[in-house]
Amino acid sequence: MWEGDRSKFPEIIDGKPVIDLDSQKYVKIWQGPQHPGVTGNIALEVTLCGDEVVDLKTHVGYLHRGFEKLLERRTWMQGFTIVCRICVPEPDTNEYLFAAGVEELSGITVPAKAEWIRTLTLEMARLASFLMWLGGQAAAFGMGTVGQWTVAHRDFLLDIFEELSGGRIYHMYIVPGGVRADLPKGLDRRLEDVLKKIEILLKDVDRVLFNNAIFKLRSRGLGIVTRDMVDSYGVVGPVARAAGLARDLRKDHPYLVYEKLDFDIITATGSDAFTRAQVRFKEMYQCIDLIRQILSRMPDSGDFYTPVPNVLHWKIPAGATFVQAEASRGEYGYYMVSDGTAYPRRIAVRGPSYSHAIALLQKLAINTNIADLAGLMVSLQTCPPEIER
Repeated sequence: MWEGDRSKFPEIIDGKPVIDLDSQKYVKIWQGPQHPGVTGNIALEVTLCGDEVVDLKTHVGYLHRGFEKLLERRTWMQGFTIVCRICVPEPDTNEYLFAAGVEELSGITVPAKAEWIRTLTLEMARLASFLMWLGGQAAAFGMGTVGQWTVAHRDFLLDIFEELSGGRIYHMYIVPGGVRADLPKGLDRRLEDVLKKIEILLKDVDRVLFNNAIFKLRSRGLGIVTRDMVDSYGVVGPVARAAGLARDLRKDHPYLVYEKLDFDIITATGSDAFTRAQVRFKEMYQCIDLIRQILSRMPDSGDFYTPVPNVLHWKIPAGATFVQAEASRGEYGYYMVSDGTAYPRRIAVRGPSYSHAIALLQKLAINTNIADLAGLMVSLQTCPPEIER
């Protein structure tokens, strides 16, 4: 392990990235930005001693930017089309929180059936997000086949979203007042078929990935997040639960219909990349179970939408609110302020990615092998647009 004076970390001199410092060779290189994936939307300024990372700085600004300021220049309903882009793999959490904030400020009551449908949508989005992450985690360690499997099965879920909303990526289905449309006939049967396919996939992934000696060797001991780091670094979601902390907003501060569902918070104590992968893997099974619970208890009748005022002239009463939900990455929050006009006064989005991909990553990367840096990044499951909002 390198234990030198951090103040002596090298800078590029005369355009030469390699210099001699205290008889050791240091190289400063850049990883990224290149698309796709979390490891490509962020640029990492990496200082190496041989193949070991001795310093790392995260650079952002290469993706979608300025969402919060854009929202201040759009009417409330126009902003609805923007928020889903703050996290592309899981847009529905942003849709729900934006709608929930508007509803709290306006005093709108959402019909019971709409709450069940919203919960179904969020769990489907969580499962789709985990499928994308699982493929990325495997590919970061050289197992591209798993990535092809998971992305293909994620597409089956996107087929269901397309039935619901007409859109595969940005759904714009959860709106202030409820949802845009009722569930299509036969969707429960088609969704069950997809869930069965995903269950078969997960068995294959368990054999190929989690029982793979190379994956175990490289991911165990990588990026250990201790319990005392959780609060100081703002760690949430599966990263915190893998450190042994039972924190989940669906249980701690229930919203929608989660308090009517039967599930436990999944935790572990290994705190490394392998443990975080196991926690998310188990949560995928939990998603499947929750989706089945919701479908079995979905109301057969009832309204799915409460009419709202004319959106072209909708002035939200003055006030402020903070709404939160549990995304696949952890705690997600919206602070929304209205000054009584047709435009938001301020909207601030708190996603897990800012703390995970900057402060935490820069801490965990030290003494990591350069070959494992991408795997470490993916294990923190960040969504870069949350940072550049």
